[in-house]
This record gives sequence, structure tokens and C-alpha cells, in this order.
Amino acid sequence: MGTAVKFEVPAQAENSRIRMKQLTRHIGAELFDVQIPDITRDETLFAELKMLLLKHRVLFLRDQDITRSQHVEFAKKFGSLEEGHPNTDDDSGVVLLYKDNSSEGHYENSFHSDTSWRECPSMGSVLRCVETPEVGGDTVWVNMVEAYRELPDHVKEDVRFLRARHGFEAVFGASKPLDVRHELKERFPDAEHPVVRTHPETGEEILYVNVFSTHFTNFHTPSRVRYGADYSPSASNLLDYLKSRALIPEYQVRWTWTKNSVAIWDNRSTQHYAVQDYWPAVRKMERATIAGDRTF
Repeated sequence: MGTAVKFEVPAQAENSRIRMKQLTRHIGAELFDVQIPDITRDETLFAELKMLLLKHRVLFLRDQDITRSQHVEFAKKFGSLEEGHPNTDDDSGVVLLYKDNSSEGHYENSFHSDTSWRECPSMGSVLRCVETPEVGGDTVWVNMVEAYRELPDHVKEDVRFLRARHGFEAVFGASKPLDVRHELKERFPDAEHPVVRTHPETGEEILYVNVFSTHFTNFHTPSRVRYGADYSPSASNLLDYLKSRALIPEYQVRWTWTKNSVAIWDNRSTQHYAVQDYWPAVRKMERATIAGDRTF
């Protein structure tokens, strides 16, 4: 792993066609006076949006009254879409995240990076709000580049070459019958990723553990473990500490949804959390997930 990179995107030119407002110091920007179909058709406009995404990590737009096919077409500008997900049978390229009032569970409130349980986790996502509660149902995103950058030096040194196992079984599969859980585990096997991954486009170092991270795969070595009895608390406590970095408010931005608002995020450098505070109200979201590369 090389020296950490401080990625800088050039300031917006005066003749920029996208008007924007930065939302917090470390993450998030809202875009104005631009429509997704126009961005899809205009290569220059899309290139500008892509640079803003690399800088701000999550972009927000309101009043995007688009069809599902327009949603998919725009997401495909970033790359191929992921196929197959354990929580949906939909084959349109869009994952339907519909939470109605028939179940109190809703069960979605955890900081995570989408599909980190895949060998090639997603590059990013485009999420559109179809229906939202009058109150509640916000989503929080967190900058995991900053979460790593501000780690104490001795922790950085300790985790620099660690790797972690990621799996969906203990999250998505926990409430399913045993045979269903095992069948899904075969279809979607666990993946292993570096604890500190490198962004393939910016060179930034990213803290890459989240709710799908179950354990370190190369922690139990003589340099870290004196006796077997100290392995579990040492590794578990460190992993819990690293996961807790996503909870720091200074690295976060919180977005309040309105109908036809859209979020576009870089899934490699962020985590997000769907706030579960709206039951029994209805919340309907549609997400197109862009396939990513192997971690390194």
C-alpha cells in the first residue's frame, strides 16, 4: 500500500453548467437546475457530475420525475449494473426497497457499504424516492476516507495490512429459515477485502469495514497474539472500534427525502444508514446499483 493521497478536484469553473451547494465540510453536495435525462444525453455534463461525485462522494437532486427506464439508463453511464441480490427477485436493474405498514420490523438501520459481501463490491448507487413519510425516513452517509485519515497513527500501522471477511448471512439471512439461509450462502459466498482499500480512481485510502464485516482473516499471528485466549477480545474489539468510526457526526451528511429526490453516491468511499423512525408510515425507494471492481 502506497502513501496516502489527498485527492483534490479542481474548483468549479465559472462557466460550470451545474449549480451546486456543498452540504458539510467532508461529504455531500446538492445540485440544482439540472435534470437526470439531460445529464444522461450530455457527455460534458456527465463528466462534470462525475468529478463532483469523486469530490463530494454523495450528490443530491430534487424534483427528478423520471421513469424507471430513465433511472437505469442514467445509472448505466457509470458502468454495468449489478445482477442478482438476495433481497429481491426484480430483474429490471432496479432493487425495490419498499417498506409498507404491514410489518413493524423494517429492519434496515445499520451503517453499511452496499454489497461489500461480493468479491467485486458495487462502485456506487443511484437511489430515487418514490414515496416518503411526512416525517422521518432520512438517510445518513459517511465519508470513510476521512474516517481512516484521522485514525491515530498507531492504529493505522496496526490495520494497514489486515484483511476482513464480509458476508450477508448474519444480516440479510439471520431471520430466514436454516435451509434458505444456507442456500443463499451458496449463491452469495463470503468475500475477503483489505481493511484499508485503495480507491481505484483517486488513489485515496479508505477504511473498509462495515456491518457485513464478520472477522479479520489474518489477525491471528505471533506478532499480535501471545496466547489463544487473547485472540478473540483483541480482534473483536479492534473490529468494533473500526466499525464505530462511521458513527462520528463530523464525517456525516443527513438527507431528508422528498418525492422524486435522488441520491447518487460512491459506494467505495462511503457508508450509509437508512434511519428507521417512520413506522407505520410507508417508504418506497428504488435503487440502481453499479457494479464495481475487485478491492486492492
